[in-house]
Amino acid sequence: MSLGISVVIPEGIVLAADSRQTYRNQKGMVRIGSDSASKVFRIGSRMGLVISGLAFLPQQGIMKNVSDFIDEFRQTQPIDKMSVEDVANEISRYFDAIVPYRDQLKSIPASIKADLTRQGMELLDLKEEPTRIVFHFKNQQGQVQEAIAAPDGLQFILAGYNKNKSSEVYMIYIPGTVEQIRDSRKQGKEFGASWIGQTDVVTRIVLGFDPHLQSIPFVREASIKIGNDSIQQQLRNLEYGIQWGTMTMQDAVDFCQLAIDTTTAIQRFSDGVLMDPGGVTGVGGHVDIALMTFNKGFVWLSRKHLKTKDGNEIDLEDLPPLEK
Repeated sequence: MSLGISVVIPEGIVLAADSRQTYRNQKGMVRIGSDSASKVFRIGSRMGLVISGLAFLPQQGIMKNVSDFIDEFRQTQPIDKMSVEDVANEISRYFDAIVPYRDQLKSIPASIKADLTRQGMELLDLKEEPTRIVFHFKNQQGQVQEAIAAPDGLQFILAGYNKNKSSEVYMIYIPGTVEQIRDSRKQGKEFGASWIGQTDVVTRIVLGFDPHLQSIPFVREASIKIGNDSIQQQLRNLEYGIQWGTMTMQDAVDFCQLAIDTTTAIQRFSDGVLMDPGGVTGVGGHVDIALMTFNKGFVWLSRKHLKTKDGNEIDLEDLPPLEK
């Protein structure tokens, strides 16, 4: 799991993410595998990428770190000649062919039925969609509930500048869609923050409510009566009035650091919410932060380095590639 953040302000763009990598062992228990994973990447000279989700992907029967695939992608694409939108679409196509979500989708219905039966609940119906399974079940109290099951996948935030100096931010979901989040050419979409991964803490803080809210029965009932769009519009009134358009670069950096540090601290002391216990402490380790402006391009502000026992540091990105 992860927490990745993008903040777009008049001065530029900030990308940040934690460094924790988790996995499930053979008993199904979640363990912390590393606190030194890379989740922020330079993509071309004026674009950057933040990633959340699967840490390893198969290639010819061997599991490889997702960062290897990102390296391969940027080496095979003329990124500096492409628009941010074009790069987003190419990332979507590239990883959609690699992430094995289709096989997992086929096995999800059987898992849903087994889990509900084990908990003494009754499956009422199940609908298979291209990227998820929607189902209704009767809980132990006899109440009918709706739930969604989706395969493990990847989420990306791609942010950067086009040749005409405009900036854009895209959310890329594998499986799923490519969505434009920010565009400096469109009024109302120029500035703001976006996040992926374990977003419940930062969502509570900034937007004013927990994402689990829509699973509460009275909220579902209200949604049926007045419509989900109306519910969402009213909930938006809880959002903090943050003036992203007047932020300095340092303010944006501080916001990213605060959001990730606070999530790490809350996960340390909590175990999910009462209606959905068993939270994963998936955010932690060093916070990598990168900045982007059109004139300076992609610049690292804070980045972990490889260290020897003597404290010597090395950054592989600073080393020139070997001649082929």
